[in-house]
Amino acid sequence: MSNIDPIVSQLEAKMKDRIAKLNSEYGAMRTGRASPQIVEGVKVEAYGQLVPLKQVAAVAVPEARTIEVRPWDPSVIGDIEKALQKADLGAMPKNDGKVVRVNLPPMTEERRKDLVKVMKRIGEEYRVALRADRHEAIERAKKAEKSKELTQDELRTAEAKIQKVTDQYIALVDKEMAAKEKELVTV
Repeated sequence: MSNIDPIVSQLEAKMKDRIAKLNSEYGAMRTGRASPQIVEGVKVEAYGQLVPLKQVAAVAVPEARTIEVRPWDPSVIGDIEKALQKADLGAMPKNDGKVVRVNLPPMTEERRKDLVKVMKRIGEEYRVALRADRHEAIERAKKAEKSKELTQDELRTAEAKIQKVTDQYIALVDKEMAAKEKELVTV
């Protein structure tokens, strides 16, 4: 194992985390189709504390535009309904005493265009973050070369590997952006 490997593997781990966060952000974007990810970030005031929705209820998608939230404990159904109202999902939750349903309205063309702009802005922010990670890794490699942990040849090799990894992850961001744009436009 060379002195380059820890720098590159740390960079890859950081970039994998960024892609996971990007996927999470994109998953929460409402596309006109119901998805459990839409309510993933919702926090419910239950049992005297703020807890994630998935800890107090099961989330299902019985129909294309319906999200169904079934609490484990029926006593928190009102709290779940309030949390979903605060989440501003674009539709009012309906509580039937056992289940809270959110019927998502169809998306307008204007809303789709706005979401595409937001999606592209988010994607660009992740590209910038990946390039910042690359810069940080290259700086670490240069410091290692200055402290004689790497030779000049190893530094050039490290820079090439770092660039290759960065290019792979930027391509992944581009792929995710294209898929999300297609999903937003063709719903």
